[in-house]
Amino acid sequence: MRLILMGTGPFAVPSFEALRNDGHQISVVVTRPLPTIKSRKGPPPEPVRDWADQYQLPIISPDSINSASSIKSIKDIHPDLLVVCDYGQILSSESLETSSFGGINLHGSLLPKYRGAAPVQRALLSGDTTTGVSVIHMTPRLDGGPILASASTTIGPTETSGQLEKRLSEIGIQPTLEAVAKLDNWDKVSSIGVPQDATQVTKAPRLSKKEAAINWNSTTRFVDCFVRGMQPWPIAFCHLPMPNNKPPLRIAIKKVSAIQRNEPTAEVHNGSEPELVPQDHHAPGTILSSERMIVSTRDGSLEIVTIQPAGKREMTGEEFMRGYQPPPGTVLQ
Repeated sequence: MRLILMGTGPFAVPSFEALRNDGHQISVVVTRPLPTIKSRKGPPPEPVRDWADQYQLPIISPDSINSASSIKSIKDIHPDLLVVCDYGQILSSESLETSSFGGINLHGSLLPKYRGAAPVQRALLSGDTTTGVSVIHMTPRLDGGPILASASTTIGPTETSGQLEKRLSEIGIQPTLEAVAKLDNWDKVSSIGVPQDATQVTKAPRLSKKEAAINWNSTTRFVDCFVRGMQPWPIAFCHLPMPNNKPPLRIAIKKVSAIQRNEPTAEVHNGSEPELVPQDHHAPGTILSSERMIVSTRDGSLEIVTIQPAGKREMTGEEFMRGYQPPPGTVLQ
């Protein structure tokens, strides 16, 4: 098939590479424009652009894929299919009509769960134990088209959203190839794909920095899922009260480990916390040790394994306790 690939982030690269290896003609790669550099660290990574450059594939970067000029540029190529993944723009009806078979999208969830920009993160934040990928035949409705192919996987007990997303990008290869093959043999008259159940739709909006604040009045399981779900961005955080009227110290929490779970326990459900009576005499968020950074939760306690104080390097919880020496009984905010 004559394909136009649309993507920006790393999630798209394994499937795009598989399509290239499968003998399809890649007419052009569409990616977002290079951002203005606002940091001394340089521009953010552009995995799809780098991949396309590696094989000297033609690249276009329109400000809007739905502009009249962009639509004309795509039409002039006469593509058979648009393959969209981790692109960052929603295609209009006019854009989808530029190709013979419309467009497909590889999405990082088992649709109709987690429609939106952060499906992998939201699955972890909700405490899900399984997730997967879906390839849909695109419609103008966000992530709402019929499902052409899918694959599921178990979420690892210590897996972060970054690790899971990388693994899902590889899992997405076979469903993407399967979806393209289905459309290659489609008569364009009969229905194709399985419609999504509208009653099962959940949303996965993009994460924000503000959302990463830890609520210690939560179960141990919830905090663990929360910390893993916020990796690698925006990273879960809280504040340590400081002596002598100094401002609280912001600390990024990068890894935790459960110590205990008292009865009754509570499971995470759709990112919300059920009511639960604390089972000990420590307020949630209380530091319980002078050597290890053990912190009480609503139903038990956990150890902060990896931490990064604002403006400092990443360190272990034990290193933090030796350096800052917060006394047991200090309550994290």
